Amino acid sequence: MATIGPGLSDATVQARLAEDGFNEIPRPERRTPFRIVLEVVREPMLALLLAGGVVYLVLGSLQEALILLAFATFSILVTVVQESRTERVLEALRDLTSPRALVIRGGEQRRIAGREVVRGDLLVLGEGDRVPADAVLLDSQDLHTDESLLTGESVPVRKVAAPAPSASTPAPRPGGDDLPYVFSGSLIVRGTAVGEVAATGARSEIGRIGQSLNSLEAEAPRLQTEIRRLVRVFAVIGGSVSVLAVLLYGFLRSGWLDALLGGIALGMSMLPEELPVVLTVFMAMGAWRISRARVLTRRASAIEALGAATVLCTDKTGTLTENRMTVAELCLPSGASFRPATGTSTEVAAPFQELLGTAVRASAPEPVDPMERAIHALGTGPAGISPPSATGDTVVRSYGLRPELLAMSQVWQPAGGAASLAVAAKGAPEAIFGLCRLDVQARAAMTAAVEAMAARGLRVLGVAGATMDGRDLPESQAGFAFRFSGLVGLADPLRASAADAVRECQSAGIRVVMITGDYPATALAIAQEVGLDTGHAVVSGGDLSALDDAQLRERVRTATVFARIMPEQKLRIVSALKANGEVVAMTGDGVNDAPSLKAAHIGIAMGGRGTDVAREASALVLLDDDFGSIVAAVRLGRRIYDNLRKAMAFIVAVHVPIAGLALLPLVLGLPVLFGPMHIAFLEMVIDPVCSMVFEAERAEANVMRRPPRAPDEPIFSAAMVGWSLLQGALALVLVGTIFVVATHRGMPDTEVRALTFFSLVFAIVALIFVNRSFSASLTAAFRLSNPALAWVLLVVTGMLTLTLRWPLASRLFRFGPLHADDLLLVLGAGVLVLGVLERLKPLWQARLKDAARTASL
Repeated sequence: MATIGPGLSDATVQARLAEDGFNEIPRPERRTPFRIVLEVVREPMLALLLAGGVVYLVLGSLQEALILLAFATFSILVTVVQESRTERVLEALRDLTSPRALVIRGGEQRRIAGREVVRGDLLVLGEGDRVPADAVLLDSQDLHTDESLLTGESVPVRKVAAPAPSASTPAPRPGGDDLPYVFSGSLIVRGTAVGEVAATGARSEIGRIGQSLNSLEAEAPRLQTEIRRLVRVFAVIGGSVSVLAVLLYGFLRSGWLDALLGGIALGMSMLPEELPVVLTVFMAMGAWRISRARVLTRRASAIEALGAATVLCTDKTGTLTENRMTVAELCLPSGASFRPATGTSTEVAAPFQELLGTAVRASAPEPVDPMERAIHALGTGPAGISPPSATGDTVVRSYGLRPELLAMSQVWQPAGGAASLAVAAKGAPEAIFGLCRLDVQARAAMTAAVEAMAARGLRVLGVAGATMDGRDLPESQAGFAFRFSGLVGLADPLRASAADAVRECQSAGIRVVMITGDYPATALAIAQEVGLDTGHAVVSGGDLSALDDAQLRERVRTATVFARIMPEQKLRIVSALKANGEVVAMTGDGVNDAPSLKAAHIGIAMGGRGTDVAREASALVLLDDDFGSIVAAVRLGRRIYDNLRKAMAFIVAVHVPIAGLALLPLVLGLPVLFGPMHIAFLEMVIDPVCSMVFEAERAEANVMRRPPRAPDEPIFSAAMVGWSLLQGALALVLVGTIFVVATHRGMPDTEVRALTFFSLVFAIVALIFVNRSFSASLTAAFRLSNPALAWVLLVVTGMLTLTLRWPLASRLFRFGPLHADDLLLVLGAGVLVLGVLERLKPLWQARLKDAARTASL
């Protein structure tokens, strides 16, 4: 054992803490609710609501003012709740990097909190310990660590003590055998060691991942950005028209407060502020629907992006595979092989039992290593082999793996004090061949078997046994007379649903790309098994390092398998795909996946086996770790986006008559028809409620048999906008005619307002039926089951009845009574709008079909 010093003194520890800080990740800055509110009040619709409330207060209309302020408060609360769901990525990293630690200080061992470890501390590491900081190994006794949190690979790596520093000493990076470094967050699965801490907190490997997460900006929601841009454009136009209308009305009629109210109503009518409200509702309902498919939505922007996803980057371990080792094949020296059936109690023939029993004895009595646990699981399960500890045998000596001999041996003393000792060895096949001194012919035959097993994605171990009389054990394993027992092939089995999920992704036009830290041969075997296109060469981490960004962008156009990839390289791959215009979804479960999960348009984490960091960095979480759930999420995402486009087209259509009726009285010199109260009620209650019909529409039959839509495609096509404007213009002409005729016939203003408002609402309901399908007839649309339609009609009818029959509501809206003939006229207006548009729809058929096809892409 290497000479180990007394460790740091308390004074040095305090100095290092003052210099470097605690061994933890700095907390990110948080936006306070007050800051979020300040950002919300800059929204134009909110400003108009508040302005209308102030004017009503000046006029002495307290009830109207309170109603508008209630609408404004609702908008603020919805936004604050949405924006307050901030990331907790670094909080999860802090938990991972703060285990308890055993250190040597002042010549004695002390157990301290992981956050108190400092640079230069001497760490004492043993089996089952979580490494609290990055360290250089001063001494190592058969040390193996599980670095899957950093590399994504389930197979432990072997560690050695550090040699004297030299120019050829490799860089301290996770992954790979026989390196003298251990890393924060990794797990000791076998052996013991003493290491000197080299980096803590943000300077550790896991800390650098945290820093990169902190510096990454999550992808801005494209749909939200587009809608906000549209709202801003309409705000400028509406604001300009409103100011002009207020000035003209005020100067010509001298009623400045009425002019201001009319101008505010006109501005609100031209501002499609319900678009963000409807988007929020669709995303919330979409998240609920996707959760029923066992997928948790952490960021609503992922729902819109699902329908446009063109590339799915998936890790291998724990994503396509189950992240657990199993014995997949046993091979005897004769060449005979046996493949255990998964999940059964198939009997293992005697020759294979002997091989398996030797492999069990070559493993630790209480295994932690995943490969040894797999050997024990088969040997003591279906094979029915009694573990040595159950028969009273005891280990008298263990020979660990060494760089010069990649094999380990266990020497057993049989129960009862028998004179002969039993020796079992396992390790790299070439090392076992050497220990058994196989001749050239036998070695060639077994090497061919090893290569065949490796080509199937198996990790292969050689197994040998020996007996020895006496207690004078040799210094090395080479001193035993081993007999070759055979080969054990271990695999991380493919998930049952993975192949079907990959096929369905491909049928939906989504290219599946595997990015793994495993060896190229293993990655290629798994890729072929799962059904990926492996016609192009596997790109290794070394190959990728030699490519500049432009070359990488070209390479990722065709490559489907990336192997031996480091965390920052995953991020480079995702960035290159995005630079090519791809909409990227990324699955993963380890800390190493977190930056690429956050950088991707859609980060999809495994909820069961995934780490907190991966879950917090992702937009979606698969609650059951089923790769097939991605397919359900994509299907629902496409359905949600299709229905959202229908709702948006409907809203554009209804805004034409709303804006027209707000402007018409000002142009014709008639009394102001609708005030801010009416516009707010239409745009923040009636329109969103009616839009829920579209949210509940079923998915199209070909939803998963069409390519993704273009990522830069606007939400509205020209044909769809034209059709919406035509619908709105017809509704405006009809309802505007009712308003003008009723006014000239001398009806009281309150009755004219109620008649026009009800006619407008019935025209809006008619537009629901028209827009349920871009191309289907009214009869076909009625045959489509949609329970929400009946509920929406019932709610709208109830709201209209309430505003007409409840005296308080009637006063607030300034509605007069409507008679039976008035109600028949209102109903007839809606039927007429529906009938005329259904007659016009065939004339627009070609353009509407193109719009429907565009909405599907």
